[in-house]
Amino acid sequence: MITIQGKGVSKGIAKGKLYFYRRPDTEIVKQTVSDLDAEKARLAEAQAASIAQLEALAEKCRAEASEDTVVLFETHAMFVEDEDFVECITSVMEDENCNAEYAVREAGEQFAAMLAAMDDPYMQARAADIRDVAGRILNNLMGIVPGGIDSEEPVILAADDLAPSETLQLDKSKILAFATQGGSGNSHTAILARTMGIPALCGAGATLEEAHSGRLCYIDGETGVLYIEPDALTLAAMNEKYEQQQEMKKLLETMIGQEDITLDGRKMMLYCNIGSPEDVAAVHLNDGQGIGLFRSEFLYLSASDYPTEDEQFEAYRTVAQAMKGKRVVIRTLDIGADKQVDYFEMQKEENPAMGLRAIRICLNRPEVFRTQLRALYRASAYGKVAIMFPMITSVWEVRECKRACQKVMAELKAEGIPFNAETEIGIMIETPSAVLIADALAKEVDFFSVGTNDLTQYTLACDRQANDLGKFFDPHHPAVLRALKMATDAAHAAGIWIGICGELGADLEMLPTFLAIGIDELSVSPAAVLPLRAAIRQSIAKTCTLEKLGC
Repeated sequence: MITIQGKGVSKGIAKGKLYFYRRPDTEIVKQTVSDLDAEKARLAEAQAASIAQLEALAEKCRAEASEDTVVLFETHAMFVEDEDFVECITSVMEDENCNAEYAVREAGEQFAAMLAAMDDPYMQARAADIRDVAGRILNNLMGIVPGGIDSEEPVILAADDLAPSETLQLDKSKILAFATQGGSGNSHTAILARTMGIPALCGAGATLEEAHSGRLCYIDGETGVLYIEPDALTLAAMNEKYEQQQEMKKLLETMIGQEDITLDGRKMMLYCNIGSPEDVAAVHLNDGQGIGLFRSEFLYLSASDYPTEDEQFEAYRTVAQAMKGKRVVIRTLDIGADKQVDYFEMQKEENPAMGLRAIRICLNRPEVFRTQLRALYRASAYGKVAIMFPMITSVWEVRECKRACQKVMAELKAEGIPFNAETEIGIMIETPSAVLIADALAKEVDFFSVGTNDLTQYTLACDRQANDLGKFFDPHHPAVLRALKMATDAAHAAGIWIGICGELGADLEMLPTFLAIGIDELSVSPAAVLPLRAAIRQSIAKTCTLEKLGC
């Protein structure tokens, strides 16, 4: 037996084979080929595989999503066989006697550039489709596995760490748990694990090595231990703990349909954090009463170019409709810092967490912001959508955002496109400056949502992504909790509600403090909803104190 100690970042027990994530080599080198017919045969095989994948995706969407998404995949399948596109690829191969990978990339860029240069907006939008299709054919030529996991059965996925864009592309149906060499409790891998409700550990170091791939393992997300081929004693202990976990799960399921209210009548809204439309299923499964944080950046992180207004609208509308009138708070683009997107071509910064990120990018790139706002307001006609702006530090930023919203609503009205003019506007409180002027900010918006991960980072001058800061990164620090109380008092004085969407919201130990502070809403990973509901229903709000604030 090999025991590897890391840091538990998502509770639970999982058993399965260890599988190391392998980053594909995507570098395309032009090569001279000796057998052009054989290279064309490779291309034909890659095209056939691409069409089969797209048809399977279309069938899946036909059962689970809207017809618009089905049409998108069917259109991509037609592009794979488009005569002009295929002729362009084969011409490059014949003229330059080169490999199929190089020819597909060149033809894809040529076609995309040609479409982007057209006057017709519809044809311009097809440039992104061509790039996507060319990328799919390239993946099949290069043997890149869709979803990143080449296994028929679900696995415990191991890696050095995973970037946000990598986590978005994983086939989640094949993941039992995560184990990473690096990372932290605030890493995107940890957040994804909590959203999925599966165990995870981080910070395992070099002892978690690829040589262990394929071996049977148990992972304990509570203690942060990975057991490789456990002995009989450990196996018995893990099985017992797994059975206890299952019993607790059954017990918590009795909370489904129950009201989120304390014994003395204090109500609290329990919402969920999600990263994509697919996560809505977990919200329903765990009886979340709304969505308090929809991280819209997934659309940008998973794309090879700026997502169009229609692509964004489709995602937002899907979630709004699926939630059937329950509130859906969608955070506008929040990239920068640890979430980098190549096609934004951002300059390298020495301290990106303090640099050009989130709302700063949107206000500096009004066309990118306008595209997202149009999609959001269009989606507001299909459900109870609320719009939330991240990384706010000043009143003028909020007013600029509201002006952009007013402009977009005027455009949509002139175009006869339906939208909800009463859409709620909120901001994230995640900087000390926002806390200190919370009274002024509260007069501008309909709600606050506190991002405790960033608020802790900026208040304590601790990098939230650094795994080795340990006890110095302390979201329970009195300074953080006092900031939370200041923001809450300002919100209530202005008659607006305030919630928490950071990871601290799921901390059961902190629930009495949140009740004492007066927090109205907690937005957490779906798996955290029922444990919180059980705790709320056993609490007496009027007996809760502010002791942890040191006052």
